Amino acid sequence: MTDIWGGATSPKTTDRAQLRPSPVFLGILAVFALSGWALWSGSVLGRFAVFFFVLSGWLLSLCLHEYAHAVVAYRGGDRSVAAAGYLTLDPFKYSHALYSIVLPLIFVLLGGIGLPGGAVLINRAALRSRVRESLVSAAGPLVNVLFAVAVLLPVAAIGPTDPDHLTFWAGLSFLGFLQVTASVLNLLPVPGLDGFGILDPWLPQSWAPVARTISMFSLFGVLILLWVPAINRAFFDLVFLFLEPFGIPVQLVGFGHGLFQFWT
Repeated sequence: MTDIWGGATSPKTTDRAQLRPSPVFLGILAVFALSGWALWSGSVLGRFAVFFFVLSGWLLSLCLHEYAHAVVAYRGGDRSVAAAGYLTLDPFKYSHALYSIVLPLIFVLLGGIGLPGGAVLINRAALRSRVRESLVSAAGPLVNVLFAVAVLLPVAAIGPTDPDHLTFWAGLSFLGFLQVTASVLNLLPVPGLDGFGILDPWLPQSWAPVARTISMFSLFGVLILLWVPAINRAFFDLVFLFLEPFGIPVQLVGFGHGLFQFWT
């Protein structure tokens, strides 16, 4: 998710520390790798390992999603993203802690929906063209799409013939499912989401104040609508439609979701 604002900033020399992966990101990566190993090796902690594997994998995707927004903005002329720490892959650097970490984790824990993550503040005035503005917004969802493909392809190719590592493939399929839900949700043309951000540079400027006001509440509105049975069913039908080409069984995703919610 991006938050694009007006105004200009003077370019500054980028320090190497502003480009170095943060210890927080490296810690999340370590948890993802270790929990994945525990699942693959058949550790007695396997059920709990699914929880840490999916949760850390989801946090990794949040970091990469926002990093993609920031790095495309940086290459497009906005040097402020480096000074803000957005290029360090540190989720605590995002502008809204509630949107960045708390809400996405709550929805993953309770609902199995990949909620779009935190926002990075982008200086629109520093970007060199409307095309670059659209690319900045598109970069984040593209990461979720690529992440989904990267985790679902191995499940489709190997998972069905490898029952010895069923919990690993179930966890990976559920993680891929979360990426697809995030992609579909975030690409909706609703103010505040990246789908609208892609279109926004090409819309009349007179729409901007209204869109900015709506964006403060639109995500909550979308989430409320998802509680409507018909809308909820249509949303998940669309998600599983995207999963169909990979041949991922719905039952495997459900098994992964059940293992993830070990407390139920």
